[in-house]
Amino acid sequence: MTKDKIVVLDFGSQYAHLIAKRLRLLGFYSEIALPSAPITELEGARGVILSGGPSSVYEKDIPRFNSDILKLDLPVLGLCYGHQLMAMESGGTVARAEVGEFGIARLHATEEDGTPLPESPLFTGLDFPAQVWMSHQDAVATLPEGFRVIGRTADCPYAALENTEKKRWSLQCHIEVKDTPQGDKLLANFARICGMEKNWSQDQVLERVMEEIRAQANRDGRERKVLLFLSGGVDSTVAFALLNTALGQERVLGLHIDNGFMRKNESAIIAERYREAGFTNFMVEDASETFLAAVAGKIDPQKKRMAVGETFITVRDTVVARLGLNEDDWLLGQGTLYPDIIESGGSQNAHVIKTHHNRVDGIQALIEKGLIIEPLRDLYKDEVRILGKNLGLDDELVYRHPFPGPGLSINVLCQDGTPADEAALSRAREELSRINLAAAFPACDTACPGRTPALTATDVLPVKSVGVQGDYRTYRFPAVLRFADIFTAFPAWSDLEAASSKITNASKEINRTIVNLWERHGKPFSLREGYCTRDRLDQTREADAIVLEELKNAGWYTRIFQHLTIHLPWAAEGGHASIVLRPVVSEDVMTARFAHLDIAVLERIVERIKATGFVDAIYYDITNKPPATFGWE
Repeated sequence: MTKDKIVVLDFGSQYAHLIAKRLRLLGFYSEIALPSAPITELEGARGVILSGGPSSVYEKDIPRFNSDILKLDLPVLGLCYGHQLMAMESGGTVARAEVGEFGIARLHATEEDGTPLPESPLFTGLDFPAQVWMSHQDAVATLPEGFRVIGRTADCPYAALENTEKKRWSLQCHIEVKDTPQGDKLLANFARICGMEKNWSQDQVLERVMEEIRAQANRDGRERKVLLFLSGGVDSTVAFALLNTALGQERVLGLHIDNGFMRKNESAIIAERYREAGFTNFMVEDASETFLAAVAGKIDPQKKRMAVGETFITVRDTVVARLGLNEDDWLLGQGTLYPDIIESGGSQNAHVIKTHHNRVDGIQALIEKGLIIEPLRDLYKDEVRILGKNLGLDDELVYRHPFPGPGLSINVLCQDGTPADEAALSRAREELSRINLAAAFPACDTACPGRTPALTATDVLPVKSVGVQGDYRTYRFPAVLRFADIFTAFPAWSDLEAASSKITNASKEINRTIVNLWERHGKPFSLREGYCTRDRLDQTREADAIVLEELKNAGWYTRIFQHLTIHLPWAAEGGHASIVLRPVVSEDVMTARFAHLDIAVLERIVERIKATGFVDAIYYDITNKPPATFGWE
């Protein structure tokens, strides 16, 4: 029986699957399809959404699109790339925008002079100006015939379009992310335009996942067992509980591998929590020396990630051989989520942002053989936590900060002594010098009584980190903002956020902005040779433990999604480091905002890290996602 649905056409956006998830959470069944899908695949569809994507619609090698879909008598909503594609397919033009938008923007339903734009059923019940989330460099340049403007931003005059006669709507922003706070209302409005009735509930997710586990483990009439990679994080823990519930503990073995990249005392804490939760079918394998050898001498982030992923397979094979397990009787389980897959280029039109450890070649080979089971592969972090609570797991396990398999290895940036790309660094500094930040940090007057946000200098650090802009990977420098006596007169977080967006939107060589919280004076800083060694990992562990302890003491641990402590080979002394603090607020990993921590808590963290003696500078990452990713590698 065909279920009424809204079909999302995936053009390779990091967020395409998130559109379907949001609709399902609202109670409307939704499915993903390729943009080249034949019309027959849209049977039962009451509406279609065109997702964003990493391509430019005017390029040659763009995702193949079945334009007959736009001839259907169905409501169609285009988002980002889909907005531009709809305009171009309808006779409009698309070009590179003078100013790209990455992060928060304000959508207005009026002209610049305040004249109201036409009212739209898509905007029913919305409050304007509306906060929206942007991630684009291209924009609609000329309107297609029959379309009218229903919304604009400061830098995007054609941010929202409609053609009610043809049942067509399009938005340049991403309404599927939580950083567009009224996004659910927009999606519900579109579902209402489509005539959809609510026909989906969250309870069906658990039921479906359990059915899929049993079907995969029992296919071909064989009752296979599962050896699950058990990191101790939320994802693998919930996957472990699901497998135990669906198959029974006698058919599941959890393998926690201490890879040497764990947080301070992490493996011992994880084992104790599992025992307290009643799990007896797990084991801990200390393979730290094997993993350290695998990343020795590596500086490229992608190669480090791949080395870690492949070593997990090597260690797994060693354990299987030692225990005498018959591989034909065992599947390898992972707590993979959908963001891991999409960021690793796991859909047909997606770009690789970073290769996750659970998507390296060794894992892909096992997937092709049907030997991998991933109960959570279609879900996001918030959905996983709901499942965990429904399964009766304690908050200590369900709301623990995410900690990926590569652990601290991808928080320790490596350098072989090769100087930074001076030409690119020079361009970045030139771009930064042209950005006027005076408006963001005005001299103190009646507009800011009692606060003196004295921006004393801006610079660019000669290290690079990964980012995501317009659904494709970037690898660029961070800008640094320096303030005089910052804890005496700390700038407003909102001013810092605005400055960060301004910098990354305007620069082609910068994808992050950091604030200098403290720097050791007396000696010049330089880029130091350094690899992922036990000494540097121990330094990272020590600083990270300080941050987490202070966050928990102050009640901030549960208010943020994740904190990462980043170790940079940028120092004034040999054997020393710079530390970047990266606490973020997110729901589903696909987007995030940097945390606006309490300043007193932040100052205590800085003083304690300074006292360790091995840190020469402490910075705070004030970049949202996009344009940055959570981590730096």
